[in-house]
Formats: sequence, C-alpha cells, structure tokens
Amino acid sequence: MKMSVSTVNWFLLAKLPAAYLCRVRVIAISDESCVVRIRESWINKNPFDSIYFAAQSMAAELSTGALLMRELQKGDHSISMLVTSCRMNFSKKAKGEIIFSCHQGAEVAAAILAALATKEGQILNLKSQGVDKQGAIVSEMVFEWSIKSKSSRK
Repeated sequence: MKMSVSTVNWFLLAKLPAAYLCRVRVIAISDESCVVRIRESWINKNPFDSIYFAAQSMAAELSTGALLMRELQKGDHSISMLVTSCRMNFSKKAKGEIIFSCHQGAEVAAAILAALATKEGQILNLKSQGVDKQGAIVSEMVFEWSIKSKSSRK
C-alpha cells in the first residue's frame, strides 16, 4: 500500500478515530514534508473559543509521524517508532483552520538508514509548526521520536 493522503486519512478513521472526529486531515505528503489541517469545530474547541491544545497536538504529531511512517514503508523496513517526549509552545489562539507542517524528510531518511546500519536506536526531533489563515504561527511542537530496528531487539 502506497502512503498517500487518502490512505493516511483512512488510517485515521480506522486506527485513530479521535483524531478523525476532531477534524484532523492530511492534505499533502511527500518524501520531504507532511502537511496536516485541523478545522475548528464544536468537538475540538476549548472553553476559550479556540482549538483545544490536545487537538492541535494530534495534528502536529500526525505531520511528523506520517512522514516517518511513509519513509519506513518505502523501504519496507522493520523498525519500531515511539514518541518519547514532546515540547509545545502556543503563541496565539488557534481559530478557524490551522495548518501544521513538518519539513524534515531528509533527517527522517538519514535516521532510518543509521538505525538499520548500526542496529542501534536513533532519536529524531521533528518539529511541526501550526499556522493560521493569516500566516501567523499559533503553535510549534517538537516531538522526540525513538526509532529502533526490530531485528536488534533482544
């Protein structure tokens, strides 16, 4: 199965229904980047009339995780992946439609090659930036991903 916009969005519905219900959708994915949209709705709003931080986090994480999954799938690699930490910064209310993007495809590919070559776990810090319709940054999140070749497990 080729990792495309539609396959990732179907994956959301089947495996991550909370993200799907919160209106998180991949709108573009390539070897270099992944772009995810979240639209404000009654189900993802907080009491302060903006998109709840956890819903933003789902969109941001998907922009990094889908990029990693795409690269893993390209080579049919047997590698486990896990978020081990996350740093978040919120600079403006998230209203309307927010676009999260991660543009670190080259780093993802290099880390996977290193994990396969060394049989040791690798740590990747992947950044996703959320931008509103006016082009203002509303939030930035850095997800620390741990990847490890499954053949190196004891």
